[in-house]
Amino acid sequence: MRAIVGFIVLIQGVVGFVGLTFFDSRWGLLHRLVELPSWAYLIIALAGAGLIMWGESAKKR
Repeated sequence: MRAIVGFIVLIQGVVGFVGLTFFDSRWGLLHRLVELPSWAYLIIALAGAGLIMWGESAKKR
């Protein structure tokens, strides 16, 4: 379950960062809830990647 949530968080972070950085518009769903700077979307993407790794490592045990 952590991996699925992590994947969704990763996608939202990457899409938000790409939209703000390269197209000067807000993409994804997070901008409807909060207004974040582009660097915060990178942190969100890293958190999503961490959740994916945590979820996948728990499966192997």
